Amino acid sequence: MHNKIMLSIALGLSGIAVLGIIGFVGSLLIMMRMEQPLFYIFCFVAMLMLIEIYVVLSVFHTITTHPLFKRLLLGGSALCLFTAGAYKIYSIYDDSLIAVNTQDVDLSAYTPFTENNRLATLSQPSTYQLQSNDLLPQLDGATALYPVYAAFAQAVYPQKLYDAYSGEVISRGTGSAYQHLIDGDVDMIFAAAPSTGQLQAAENSSIQLYLTPIGQEAFVFFVNTDNPVNNLTSEQVKQIYSGQITNWKQVGGNNETIAAFQRAEDSGSQAMLRRWMGDRQIMEPIQQRIATGMGGIMERVDNYHNYKNAIGYSFHYFATVMSPESHIKLLAIDSVYPDEQQIASGNYPLIAPFYAVTASYKYTGQLENERAHAAQSEITSDKPSDEIISVDPSDINSSSDGALQLPPFPKLRSSNPYLEPLLRWILSSQGQQLIRQTGYFPLHSQTQSVH
Repeated sequence: MHNKIMLSIALGLSGIAVLGIIGFVGSLLIMMRMEQPLFYIFCFVAMLMLIEIYVVLSVFHTITTHPLFKRLLLGGSALCLFTAGAYKIYSIYDDSLIAVNTQDVDLSAYTPFTENNRLATLSQPSTYQLQSNDLLPQLDGATALYPVYAAFAQAVYPQKLYDAYSGEVISRGTGSAYQHLIDGDVDMIFAAAPSTGQLQAAENSSIQLYLTPIGQEAFVFFVNTDNPVNNLTSEQVKQIYSGQITNWKQVGGNNETIAAFQRAEDSGSQAMLRRWMGDRQIMEPIQQRIATGMGGIMERVDNYHNYKNAIGYSFHYFATVMSPESHIKLLAIDSVYPDEQQIASGNYPLIAPFYAVTASYKYTGQLENERAHAAQSEITSDKPSDEIISVDPSDINSSSDGALQLPPFPKLRSSNPYLEPLLRWILSSQGQQLIRQTGYFPLHSQTQSVH
């Protein structure tokens, strides 16, 4: 009898050890593969504890054979499985509410020279053409601007396959594009003005960014279509994102807490929000806890979820053309709704240029001294202007043939001889026509009617 009890205890302890190893390995796998690992780890550990209790109590035959014990064991296991399943269903539903997200955009629809792509085209051959034996400028940029510079490539570059993720015409997104420009991996990027972090990265590499405005775009805010609020003042939006206004009832809406979503720090729209907010401290963004590849946990800015109490922001073209969502609506700002007419006329208050960005090594020269003072206030409100040289749109004048003329260039880091001619072509009437036909807004008012 004594030996039988000792054997049972040994088997029980061995079972606990095995379950401990299973628990450790299983927890690591959950952390590596699940988007919300802590919850699933809790359910997994609870299941293991129930099994361990059964293993330990198996020594006592009278307990394990009792009907109530089996019912409790099965009930606890079923509860854990039901809870995990219900949470997974909720997570799927919650993910279905993600809207206006770059991950939802299929860039293959905008790949140059592919059949039935969605790129704007010229009615006449381009006045500037590159040949297959020319050194093609390497282009990168924001996801939202890929349709614009892919259309440039289709008009100017030799016909061949240009993959959106590798080759001469790619789109890594704003943050990565700036970093690759600073690292010298690309010749020119297309993006909104850089963030403070991107300017600091350029400074650390002794790189000066040269920003040439090539078009304009509206910065828009949106909410769920069921939200009764249709208009906010600029001040109200700033108070929402600084945490001073926290309930929709304060701006004429329902009595619900405002879920103010933000974008990743290196995104163009987040940089735009920070410049527009000026010196106001932006509230902490809504975070999502995710698993990293090595079993760790990190927090990232959560994607916009189209809850009934949510508010988010993006650029007009991306929100209405590239990633449209039928259950969101754009808000009027200061009683001006961001439709094409109000944006083209300049009546909508949140309009900013987007840029072709090139790089040069920092050095002191007459050109830099002349250009540094012209950096626009919306770019440099949070950083001294010696990090960038920005062409003032008022310095880009129309010639007799309608082409926009650039001031003198600084000495660019890229040695590609076709880079500057390409940029000058972008400012020609043909380049501006492609910007207009894509759905963005050219620089000068006489070219701003959108079809």
